[in-house]
Amino acid sequence: MGGQIDAIVSLLVALIMVVGAGFSLLAALGIIRFPDLYTRMHSASKAGTVGSGLLLFAAGVHSLDPAILARALAAFVFFVLTAPISAHLLAKAAHQAGYRMSRLSVIDQMPEKEEARGQ
Repeated sequence: MGGQIDAIVSLLVALIMVVGAGFSLLAALGIIRFPDLYTRMHSASKAGTVGSGLLLFAAGVHSLDPAILARALAAFVFFVLTAPISAHLLAKAAHQAGYRMSRLSVIDQMPEKEEARGQ
């Protein structure tokens, strides 16, 4: 009975790790392939957050220790809450510093907001 549970946990951890690694790979490909800073940051913050979070969760499940799983889940929640916000603030700062969007981008709504403030 214990061997079956270990096999199920191992398969679950392997599945979560493969999915997390896939999201991390997509984030890396987005950083390489996307045309400008803003779309690259979007890829890194969205897919990178999901990939890293799944890998953290897999590590917690693999440990089979409730304390380690709780720490992994706490780190996952912290990462999910902070990574997109920091990426947004970095993109806003880059826009204010003068980094322009690619010609492939459809719309830039920030200039109207800057003109309204008198910048």
